[in-house]
Amino acid sequence: MKNQNDALDVVQETAYRSFKTIKNLKEPKYFKTWLTKIAINCSLDFLGKQKKVVQLKPKLEKNFSGDVNEDIDQEMTVRDLIECLSEEEKSVVILRFYEGMTFKEVSETLDIPLGTAKTILYRALDKLRNNLKGDGFYE
Repeated sequence: MKNQNDALDVVQETAYRSFKTIKNLKEPKYFKTWLTKIAINCSLDFLGKQKKVVQLKPKLEKNFSGDVNEDIDQEMTVRDLIECLSEEEKSVVILRFYEGMTFKEVSETLDIPLGTAKTILYRALDKLRNNLKGDGFYE
């Protein structure tokens, strides 16, 4: 969500929607997948609303103090690269690599066919690889 306040808004909306619709959960063993799907939908809804808002003053953020280490630089680079992906590609990459889901779980969570989830992931990885080559970091 790019900042803590927006992320907290999404978490709050996710909690609200999940409490409101918990009775619709048929299988308790799918709770994590169900909750993840709600969080994704809340995030996408929030991002959709943000696109309609025109900001008059750009926000200047200072995210680092005096010392910067290599891990932070790499994390920021990966985050910046992921930001270049479409929302669909970001969702698949994050669920697959950050949440550790299988392709089947990703496809169920995003409600897309298994082959589509794989195609989206490989397309996203190709974009990331090409962007990394363009930055001169890839050897």
